[in-house]
Amino acid sequence: MASIQTQDMSREQFLTIAVNLLHRAFMQEKRTRAKRLFRDVAEGKRVALTNVEMEDKSTVRFDLSLDHSEYAGALNFAAFRNSLTVLLQNLANAVQEKREINTYGAEGNEGNMIFGVTGVTVERDTPAVMVLSAATGGRDAAVLLRLMYLDHQQFQQPGEGGQAPTSVS
Repeated sequence: MASIQTQDMSREQFLTIAVNLLHRAFMQEKRTRAKRLFRDVAEGKRVALTNVEMEDKSTVRFDLSLDHSEYAGALNFAAFRNSLTVLLQNLANAVQEKREINTYGAEGNEGNMIFGVTGVTVERDTPAVMVLSAATGGRDAAVLLRLMYLDHQQFQQPGEGGQAPTSVS
């Protein structure tokens, strides 16, 4: 049985790796391969993205999953890619500008966190809010990058009614 080691890195380093991996998988990859990856994660599969060699020469596997249960309507590749483009740009800007990025974790599970930067798009007059979460530890010696859609209504201010949020980042 292989031993599982931990690797310390800053939040900014981690997010830089995550943004680069997701950009490469969906923006730089050929469209047919990117669509196949989207189809797999949209069907609920956990997909191995790549192995990354760390500074100490250890290797970490990065996997990907998608939770689109809060997406309003049927999610297609174009809408997903639009959401991901905005999210990746907002994450990259936050890291470059050295902004404090809040994280939210599951109670009692330090290895699972949601990053407090969103990607908001509007499809058919309905806002879609995507975030990135990550899970580490557990039984796998891997990092799970999990893209998630959140219920957009939780970001509306009281009295806004059905209007889309204008800026969430």
